Amino acid sequence: MPEVKGRWVYLLGLALLLLTPLLHAKAIPTTPGWNDWQDASLHVASGQSIQAAIDSAHPGQAIIVEAGTYAEQVTITTSGIKLIGKGASIVPPGSPVQNTCSGLAGPGTEAGICIQGQDIVLADYVQEHRKVLSVGQAVRGVLVTGFEISGFSGLDIAVVGGQDCRVANNILYDGAQYGCLTVGSENTVVDTNTVAATADMLFIGICMDDMSNVRTTNNDISNYAIGLCVQTNGAFVHGNSVTNSCIGAYVDPGVTGAQVIDNHISNANPICASIPDLGVLGVAMIGASNTLVKQNTIEGLTANGVNDATAVGVIIIDDPGTGTPASGNLVVGNVLRNNDFDIFVNTTGTNNVIEDNQCSTPAELCT
Repeated sequence: MPEVKGRWVYLLGLALLLLTPLLHAKAIPTTPGWNDWQDASLHVASGQSIQAAIDSAHPGQAIIVEAGTYAEQVTITTSGIKLIGKGASIVPPGSPVQNTCSGLAGPGTEAGICIQGQDIVLADYVQEHRKVLSVGQAVRGVLVTGFEISGFSGLDIAVVGGQDCRVANNILYDGAQYGCLTVGSENTVVDTNTVAATADMLFIGICMDDMSNVRTTNNDISNYAIGLCVQTNGAFVHGNSVTNSCIGAYVDPGVTGAQVIDNHISNANPICASIPDLGVLGVAMIGASNTLVKQNTIEGLTANGVNDATAVGVIIIDDPGTGTPASGNLVVGNVLRNNDFDIFVNTTGTNNVIEDNQCSTPAELCT
C-alpha cells in the first residue's frame, strides 16, 4: 500500500505541474522521477567505493563499476538500481558490514551483494538459511550484472524481500553456503551466471525460497553439494547445467508446481557417496507435488560402489522426516544414461506419471 499511495501522490503532483504554466508565467522545475535517471549513469573507478555510489544514486539509476578488485560488501535498498560490472571483482572486506544478509546463512555469515527490502522480519536460524516471515516494503527492479564475486562466508549474492529483481551474467566463486539465494521475494530472475566452488565442494549453488514466480535459467553450477535448491511453489528451472555435485535439483517437501525443464545434470562429485544423508541424485522430488520434470539430460551419476550406495537419476519419494507424500508429479521426455539407476519411485502419494523417458533402469519405467 505505501507504494500505491506514493504513486498516486506522484501522479497528482505531475498533473498540478502540467497545469502550472497555464496559471503562472514561470513554470516550477520538477524533480526527476524513476525513469528520468536511466541515462544519467554513475561511474565507479578502481579504488573508489561501490557502496558510496549506490548511496548517492537515485531510483532507476545505472552504476557502472570499472575493472578492478573491490574489497567491500554491497547493500542495495534503492529500487531500480542497475549495478553493472565491467571487469569488476568483489571480495570480502577486512571488517564485515552489518545488513539484512548478516547471519542469513547461519551465525557469522555475510553476503557479497545484499539486495534487501525494508522492514524485513526473519525467523531464527534453524538450518540452511533464515526464512523471511514478512516484508514491509519490497525493493523493486534491481539488476546486478557483470561481476565476479568470490569468497564470502555466507553468500555471494542474496535477494531478500525483492520484487522483479534480476541477477544475471555474473561469476560467483566460493560462496561458502550459497552462490546465490533469493528468499522472501517475488518474480526474481537468476540467469546465465557461473556458480562454482574452486576447491572443496561447498553447500548450495542456487536456492529459490521465494513467495512466488522465481525463474532460474541458463546457469552453470559446479562443485556444490546441491546445485539447485527449489523451495518456491511454481518455480521455473530451465536450461541450467549442474556438474560435479551430489544433487542436481532438489525440490523440497511441500513444494508444489515446480517446473524442472531442459537442464543438464552430470558427473557427480566422487565424494558424495561417502557423505551421510546426501548421496547422489539427479532430480529429487522428496515430498513434493505436481512437479514437471521434462526434457532433462541426466547422465554419469554413480556412487562407484561406496558404502553400498546407489546413484539415482530421478527419484520420487515421501519426505522421510515428516511423511509428506509425493503426489501428482510428471516425469516425461527425459534422457537418462550411464547412471547407477535411472528412475526410482517409492511413495504413498498418488497420480505420479512416468512416461516417454529414454533410460534403462527399471525397464518398466523406460522406453
